Amino acid sequence: MIHSHARATFSPEGPFQLTNIERRELQPHDVLIAIQYAGICHSDIHTARGEWGPVKYPLVPGHEIAGVVSRVGTAVTKYAVGDRVGVGCMVDSCRECDSCRKGEEQYCLHGNTGTYAATDRYGQYTQGGYSTHIVVTEDFVVRIPDELPLDAAAPLLCAGITTYSPLRHWNVTPGQKVAVVGLGGLGHMGVKIAHAMGAEVTVLSQSLKKKEDGLRLGADHYYATSDPETFQKLAGSFDLILNTVSASIDMNAYLSLLALDGTLVNVGAPAEPLPIQVFSLIPQRRSFAGSMIGGIRETQEMLDFCAEHGITPEIEVIEAKQIDEAWERVLASDVRYRFVIDISTMNKE
Repeated sequence: MIHSHARATFSPEGPFQLTNIERRELQPHDVLIAIQYAGICHSDIHTARGEWGPVKYPLVPGHEIAGVVSRVGTAVTKYAVGDRVGVGCMVDSCRECDSCRKGEEQYCLHGNTGTYAATDRYGQYTQGGYSTHIVVTEDFVVRIPDELPLDAAAPLLCAGITTYSPLRHWNVTPGQKVAVVGLGGLGHMGVKIAHAMGAEVTVLSQSLKKKEDGLRLGADHYYATSDPETFQKLAGSFDLILNTVSASIDMNAYLSLLALDGTLVNVGAPAEPLPIQVFSLIPQRRSFAGSMIGGIRETQEMLDFCAEHGITPEIEVIEAKQIDEAWERVLASDVRYRFVIDISTMNKE
């Protein structure tokens, strides 16, 4: 087995502790990655605190992973030692179902294997990127273009692809009107990517306190949803609304902002149901949809798109010993806009 230093939580309440975990020995198609940076995603918190179902402890979260290949299996053809690579939210799938054959492994009909808190095909419980090393089959590794710094590239493996995939799937083109609900870790990436696709971008946020940021990041307009006039003024305006918040909001009010044949896509995942009135959809042939991350092929496409357009997330790099503090700041919305752990600091503890 391969030994790796890690930061793990041993209960839903935490805190994180320095520990050692074991990674499997390399199979023929495996890649050993020396992790350099790992982003902190809100879903790490939901999962580790048992909010999305029971998990096993100790748990090492982290599915925004950027690093360098340090060893390869005997049959690996896609990567070599020294390559700059990333790993996102999944590390395997059945690879045989219709979804997998279409390159949509995130929708594997048998369930993809999560980067952490899942059981892989070898019977091992997966542990994530808050660690120094990870072993992943080459088919679930992506190449990070040289134009993207590794620390800034890490959040693209979740926040980037989660927003890129629906924007691409619903065929956002120049001149279309796109609204992004929420300007957080996901939302700020949605603004940047939609702007690069040529859309006219509007941010819909609870208040105007981040308006300057939103306009700087590429938004053309910025409105406060706490103001009832916003919904009157913008009624029937948007071709696509990307909802990035994981809180319960009045979906019917937001659906009223869609133009004919418009779609509201949820990428935020609130725990409670969201009630929808059918007459919010029928009159203008509106659609309400959901989207996960992207497949491996689309994730690579996203990275190349971001490199071409100079798109990187706004990040704050922290040391490994600051994870607990960072999680509390995420819950308090006190980050602009993504924490990234410098994994090298784990070796110095």
